Amino acid sequence: MEPDVSIETSCMIRIAVLPIGTVPPSLLREYWSMLLRHQTIPLSAISSFYTEHQKSPFAHQPWDSGSLRLKFVLGGSPPSPWEDFQSNRKILAVIGVCHCPSSPDLDSVIDLFNSACKAYSSSLVNSCFAFCPGDSQLEDGGKKGGNLRLFPPADLQTQEFHLQTMMQDIAASLLMEFEKWVLKAESAGTILKTPLDSQATLSSEEVIKAKKRRLARAQKTIGDYCLLAGSPVDANAHYSTALELARLTGDYFWYAGALEGGVCALLIDRMGLNDPGLEDGVRYQYNSAILHYRKSFIQDNAQRVSPLSFELEATLKLARFLCRRELAREVVDLLTNAADGAKSLIDASDRLILFIEIARLYGTLGYQRKAAFFSRQVAQLYLQQENRVAAISAMQVLAMTTKAYRVQSRASISENTLPDKQVGSSHADGGKVHHQSVVSLFESQWSTLQMVVLREILISAVRAGDPLAAWSAASRLLRSYYPLITPAGQNGLASALSNSADRLPSGTRCADPALPFIRLYSFPLHPSQIDIVKRNLAREDWWAGSAPSGPFIYTPFSKGESNNSSKHELIWVVGEPVQVLVELANPCGFDLRVDSIYLSVHSENFDAFPVSVNLPPNSSKVITLSGIPTLVGPVTIPGCIVHCFGVITEHLFRDVDNLLLGATQGLVLSDPFRCCGSAKLRNVFVPNISVVPPLPLLVSHVVGGDGAIILYEGEIRDVWISLANAGTVPVEQAHISLSGKNQDSVISVAYETLKASLPLNPGAEVTIPVTLKAWQLAFVDSDAATGKSALGSMVRQPRDGNSPTLLIHYAGPLSNSGDPPTSGSVVPPGRRLVVPLHICVLQGLSFVKARLLSMEIPAHVGEDLPKPVGVDDIYNEGAIGSEGKMERLVKIDPFRGSWGLRFLELELSNPTDVVFDISVSVQLENSSNEDTLSADQGSAEYGYPKSRIDRDCSARVLIPLEHFKLPILDDSFFMKDIQADGPASGRNSSFSEKNNKAELNASIKNLISKIKVRWNSGRNSSGELNIKDAIQAALQTSVMDVLLPDPLTFGFRLVRSSLDPAKLDSPKESVLSSAFKGSVLAHDMTPMEVLVRNNTKDMIKMRLSITCRDVAGENCIEGAKATVLWAGVLSGITMEIPPLQESKHSFSLYFLVPGEYTVVAAALIDDANDILRARARTDSPDEPIFCCGPPYNVRVIGTA
Repeated sequence: MEPDVSIETSCMIRIAVLPIGTVPPSLLREYWSMLLRHQTIPLSAISSFYTEHQKSPFAHQPWDSGSLRLKFVLGGSPPSPWEDFQSNRKILAVIGVCHCPSSPDLDSVIDLFNSACKAYSSSLVNSCFAFCPGDSQLEDGGKKGGNLRLFPPADLQTQEFHLQTMMQDIAASLLMEFEKWVLKAESAGTILKTPLDSQATLSSEEVIKAKKRRLARAQKTIGDYCLLAGSPVDANAHYSTALELARLTGDYFWYAGALEGGVCALLIDRMGLNDPGLEDGVRYQYNSAILHYRKSFIQDNAQRVSPLSFELEATLKLARFLCRRELAREVVDLLTNAADGAKSLIDASDRLILFIEIARLYGTLGYQRKAAFFSRQVAQLYLQQENRVAAISAMQVLAMTTKAYRVQSRASISENTLPDKQVGSSHADGGKVHHQSVVSLFESQWSTLQMVVLREILISAVRAGDPLAAWSAASRLLRSYYPLITPAGQNGLASALSNSADRLPSGTRCADPALPFIRLYSFPLHPSQIDIVKRNLAREDWWAGSAPSGPFIYTPFSKGESNNSSKHELIWVVGEPVQVLVELANPCGFDLRVDSIYLSVHSENFDAFPVSVNLPPNSSKVITLSGIPTLVGPVTIPGCIVHCFGVITEHLFRDVDNLLLGATQGLVLSDPFRCCGSAKLRNVFVPNISVVPPLPLLVSHVVGGDGAIILYEGEIRDVWISLANAGTVPVEQAHISLSGKNQDSVISVAYETLKASLPLNPGAEVTIPVTLKAWQLAFVDSDAATGKSALGSMVRQPRDGNSPTLLIHYAGPLSNSGDPPTSGSVVPPGRRLVVPLHICVLQGLSFVKARLLSMEIPAHVGEDLPKPVGVDDIYNEGAIGSEGKMERLVKIDPFRGSWGLRFLELELSNPTDVVFDISVSVQLENSSNEDTLSADQGSAEYGYPKSRIDRDCSARVLIPLEHFKLPILDDSFFMKDIQADGPASGRNSSFSEKNNKAELNASIKNLISKIKVRWNSGRNSSGELNIKDAIQAALQTSVMDVLLPDPLTFGFRLVRSSLDPAKLDSPKESVLSSAFKGSVLAHDMTPMEVLVRNNTKDMIKMRLSITCRDVAGENCIEGAKATVLWAGVLSGITMEIPPLQESKHSFSLYFLVPGEYTVVAAALIDDANDILRARARTDSPDEPIFCCGPPYNVRVIGTA
């Protein structure tokens, strides 16, 4: 059998093209391509070269429309035993090709050519084309003549024209030789044999048959030459005669050959005509030819020679003629029959050619998988020969099947299928992968067959000595089908990869990646030190409205805008290292050594840093790949470059994404990352990456250490933050702001220090002080902070988001070149430095409780009336010094008297490991003695002595509240109630208790603001306790008693008569008086007076009563057992006291029994106003107001 046969093959003249001498391969290909342009020679073009020596046997030669068809055979072909049966198999001409510069001796060239022509006895015309001869060769060759044809050096067009002339000459010579052969065959006859006739024994009866057969075969052969001569009408006439004679003699083999020739003549004759019945005629004639080839089968010759190859060849010719989609079923039937006949072919080369042709025809129909199947049969026949050339052929054939089996090499994929622009855009398109593309790439039901195909490619590549093809096949086999390969097989493929790499030069690249599997894990967030913010030059706060850079694609707070590329943007800076996280997986059973892996960047503005990785069996690992942008512009990262198993490959993220999608849909065998125990990874969106010019880079650290700043509640401390410019561009603009929770804990930031240091050049550093105040822990935090760890240290805050953050927005110059930016230029972005203030607030002193205490300390009746602090002393400028005032705040002088003291008791607990010193101070106003209270005039702060609280101890602090009383009781304190209720509301509702509590909050806050509880611990730790809530809760119900003075103030004093000093002149009396100062003698009339002061701005009418009680609390003036006598009026004393004035009432007491007595004054106020009723918390307008003064002690001593 012959390859590439068709019905028109019978009319093609075979010409052997032989290289003569030394011809460079490149030039030989060029000369060969020049010859192929002349495969059809029109008869009209050779008329000038044609000479009719006698009448031509081709009576119907179509000189106007006919042509000679040439088939060039490079290197020639051996003679065929079937040349008599099919004349087109003969080599009818020989053309030698010579390159004169490589073969300067033309005589040797002629000898070599003549020697080569002897192998082709059937050749009718021989010619040697000598290209590019020199001058001497032109002269010498012109003398030699003969078959040598010289082609002088010239341009391509001239060479083409010269070659065309030579080919027309050869065509004319062949036509004349055909005429001679036909005339000779018609006159003298010829003996034509085939291998089928070689062993035939002729009997007497067969001699007559043999003569008739010889005539039929001669007519058939003459028809063949008529076809070769381009005269289909003459050929058809001879074929018809041959058919009649072959039918009579039963020569079915030649009969079938004549049928084939007749069909060819019919097609050539009707070429270009639209004949609907032509196809049916061809189909019928060829089916008849196939049938007669089958009839010519002789069982005796079956083992030696068989006409089966011609039957199959005719089947292929008919299938090729009918090969189109609408006749696919008929063509498939023909090819199936031909494939079945391959089993009976004797010659393996015939089977090889048959499978090749079947594969080609299936491929023409578009049946790629059937074509791939028969291509594999061809490859297996090649592999049976076990030689390198056959292995190369097998490898090439198998390479053509990889597309049908979906195992093609990435290098063989055309650019139209995977354009370069898609390499980096698959992720930028939002990670969308079309389902149809996944189906076309992965089909799990073909897994076993695909493995077989790759294994055959690997074996053929190893035999062919092509290490790169072997490495590619082994990598595809291992990467795609590792789940179906045993561990031993995986190790074998790894060895094959290593062995192939050993035979490759260092640095060899392959388009097909092996292991590991690599997928994009994430683009790490910009560290807070290098956040990038776009600059808006139209605003002074250029950073406002710009989000920091980062791979955030969507936020729930963004508006429903279109999904444009601006949302998928990541900015890198020239010269600053960047990182990308990728995950590697080794799902095989051997240790994988990755010699180097780095990011693949197709643009030339990025330098990637390689790293090496070791992956144990069935393991995955997330690694960081880094690099440095070098130039401004976009950056695309489609995958990674990997040097593994001795070869460099590119691993595309898109391929692994498609693989994982196919695994989720059941289209591929397994997910390599899930096999290695890796968690399912969310979709990773790759933003558009752009590189901007160099920017300044501020680096911050806290002086003294970047650890947590441990503060106790209320502690105030200064922290120094150092800012250094680690970039290559100066900082020209900077702004500091606060963010996060507890921003009020940052008392001050020295922004002026930073502003004064601008521009901050590269390498420069500035230190900024920040004053912090620890906030109060919440209730939950307080409970957690009160516990202790096993080592005794305090438990830190359970939440980390409570600390405030400093935001420093800064930017460099508007243009790196120093020129001002133009309207079209891009302004370099700025940056945002996030400086978290890691404040760890520990619970320091804690309030256990706060309560209000009342004390009744009786005053001693003396000669001088005690003056209330805050009425005379505090409001009289210079009355006492600050030292005396401080003593009065702390000490109680029993001889000066005291009355109804109220104290605020704060119980503090120290659960910490340190000791605290507590100091309480109050702020008192030094205003003039006016009717109104001014809180802003001459205030001074006075502190109590410090108290120390040891660790794990508690302490109580008493704060006297008497000093905060208002000096005057008037309606200014209730003015808010009056204004709130309006003039139309009733008086009783204006001064209701409910409204009083609501409106007294301002006064409570004023009182609280005057009390400060501060603490110190160690050298630098100090702070202030927040006592507002505790004091407010304690004073909420008694604030009126604390702040408002009593309407009336009572005081007692002894009145000495003018004669008393004389009585005391004796030394004895003087000593007694000195020893018992403030005491009263028994059995002696003691004059006293009571002083009543009106603390309001209205006249008060009252009824005064005086009572004296003994130590048992019994009234010792009235009753049968009275022990005190009196002179004067002690009850029902009617008095009118002017506003802010005092009134006196005198009386005398006579004590019968020595001891301790108490004198108390009380009064009933008649016709009280609203202020007095509000102070007394009564709403009845008729009920009198009762005021009782504090008790005064009287010490009565006996006489000797």
